[in-house]
Amino acid sequence: MQLIKHVGKHNSKKVVILWKEIPGVEDMCLLTYTEVLPRQYHDDLIRTLESPQGQAAKELNEVLHRTLMNDGRNLLHVLHTEGWIKKAPTNQVIITPTPQSSVRLDELNSLLKKMTDGADAVKRMAELDSQAGVKDPKKAIKEVAPLAVMPDISEYVADVITDEVLGKQRTAQAKKMRAEAKGLIVEAQRLELEARELKKPKSDGRKKKETATISAA
Repeated sequence: MQLIKHVGKHNSKKVVILWKEIPGVEDMCLLTYTEVLPRQYHDDLIRTLESPQGQAAKELNEVLHRTLMNDGRNLLHVLHTEGWIKKAPTNQVIITPTPQSSVRLDELNSLLKKMTDGADAVKRMAELDSQAGVKDPKKAIKEVAPLAVMPDISEYVADVITDEVLGKQRTAQAKKMRAEAKGLIVEAQRLELEARELKKPKSDGRKKKETATISAA
């Protein structure tokens, strides 16, 4: 069965993990809830996720940063600016590469670090052996030079809307809508009253005047 990276669940809701951990706050990650995304955003995100580039990426944000939606907008930027990126504790996120397998994200992060540290140690020892402890300065510069401009996670973390803040915003919006609804009801009642007044028959005084005019004739 094919494994699908970057997918999981948080509070029983399906998520796509954009950053497996936040630098300096390793017990938190950044993700998006796929089931509540607008259809266009959802389809573009899943298409990118399942692409060879998405599955080859260590972090999905690296690919989303280079992905344009059908309307020409940058997908990662749209998810960020419209509040679809959320923070979540890594020990509460369950990675589900297949329906039959799962692992907590914090455990996966720890395992990946150990694998990376081990690989780096082996590579470093090989370099020291081959160079007799002297590292080629040109090679060192080439290794640290970035291959592409990657997104700075700090700009995404700073403006992430938490569920608590989002809940307060929704509550305020609901109160505003209720107030507007009450105002509309009052206005509707006023218009109905005016309509009833307009439908009433003409006054008796006008009828008496018309009768007197006929008698005089």
